[in-house]
Parts: sequence; C-alpha cells; structure tokens
Amino acid sequence: MSETLRIDGLRAAVEGKEILTGVTLNIQRGEIHALMGPNGSGKSTLGFAIMGHPAYEVTGGSVHLDGVDLLELDPDERARAGVFLAFQRPMAIPGVKMADFLRHATTNVRNPERKEGEDLISMREFRKELREKMEQLRMDPEFARRYVNDGFSGGEMKRAEILQMAMLRPKFAILDETDSGLDVDAVKLASQSIADIGGSEMGILIITHHDKLLEHNRPDFTHVMLGGRIVESGGPELAAELHSQGYDRIREKYPEAAAAELAMQEEAAPVS
Repeated sequence: MSETLRIDGLRAAVEGKEILTGVTLNIQRGEIHALMGPNGSGKSTLGFAIMGHPAYEVTGGSVHLDGVDLLELDPDERARAGVFLAFQRPMAIPGVKMADFLRHATTNVRNPERKEGEDLISMREFRKELREKMEQLRMDPEFARRYVNDGFSGGEMKRAEILQMAMLRPKFAILDETDSGLDVDAVKLASQSIADIGGSEMGILIITHHDKLLEHNRPDFTHVMLGGRIVESGGPELAAELHSQGYDRIREKYPEAAAAELAMQEEAAPVS
C-alpha cells in the first residue's frame, strides 16, 4: 500500500492569532500536489506547522505519516521520518561547507537510530553520490565547497535546497514558493531540477503563486487555500485558471473564507 501523508483538520496559530482554520489534505508518495492562494492565506504556515517550527503553535487537528503522529515528534525526528521542507528564504550558515552539511544531514536521515559520535556515511560513498546528483542537476562541482547559502544568489539558494532534497531522498517534500524571487530562466531551471529528482518514490507539495514551477511538474491535484483552509481542489487546469484569472471567482464562491482572509490581512497590517 502506498505511503500517505495525512493532514486532518489542522489548525495553527502564530503569536496567538489563528492562521490555519482546519486544513485537510492527503498526499500519497508519487503524487504532485500544487497549493495556491493569495498572500496571507496560510500556505507557508501549513509547511512550518507540519515540520514543527517553534513559532507555529498547532491548536487542533492531526498530521500522520502511515500511522506515525508527526505532531508528537521533534522537527529533526520528522525529517528522519521522511518529510522535507524547502524554505522560501533559506538561512545562510557561514563557515559550514555544503558538502559537510549534506554529509551530516544525509547520514542522520538515512540512519535514524544513529547516536552522536557514531560514524558518518563513508566519504567515498558520499562523494560518489553527491557528484552524480550534482551532474544530474547540472551544478558546478565547486558549489559543494562553498559555505551554505553564504553569498548565494536567490537562484543558487533554491538550487541548494533542491540538491539537499536529492541527497536526503525524503518520502514527502514540501516546496515553499521555490520560485519566489527568481527570474524566468531560474524558475524554469528549478522546475526541471525538481522533476529530475522527484519520480514515483516522492510525494511533492508545491506551494506557489504561479504555474511556471509546474511546467515540468504537472500536478495530479491543485488546491486553493483561502482564509486558512483549502476551499477548492481540482487538477492541473485549476492551476492554469488561477494563474491567468486570479482569485476573484474563488472569493465570490467562498465568501466566508474571503472574509476570513481579509480579517487576517487587516490584523497583520501595521498601524499607521
């Protein structure tokens, strides 16, 4: 039976303000899901809540990976269970080389029972696989010698995240606006890179505003988030509609969710 990431009635708050108001979504390995919605609708909050970011308080609902309650696990344990989050704005880690970072991360994810101080994956095995993945993603080998995201362009940061995903081989990957801040050529390259390493063994949730990242990653399902919940689902044609026509039809069809979205935006607006 295919493994499934099950999100049921998930609610989450930030600094006491409820952002997710009951999200239900099932993703099977091998499926591509697109999650779209206006700014402030809760898309990024969903990814952070699933992964256990400390600033995001889960106030209701559940997240299970084949019977395992992810909400009971620490963030590192969720990663070891097979869930990966590519950040919209990845953090720089000066002084830590990409290769060293990836070797430690790969070892810990593939060997969940590993204790501190135990051997890492062998250097020969790691270098061979890293070289193969970088060739597949058309990346310069020198990239692995640079410090993690330190001085990287926006496109380089996103490609570094995709390389991490390629090496960690998660069961489920959540890509939080990987196209954010990229030019057309960089988005196309990121889209192709994701397609190159996805395949039938990985379930992917692509959080995006646009359909360009979906060019090489045709979604099996497209979901629209508004006011902190998913209000409509469809196929790839829904993503194309949203890209070309925006969210007016969605707001008119779901006035309660639209009102909740407006209320969240007003709460978040700075006082002049």
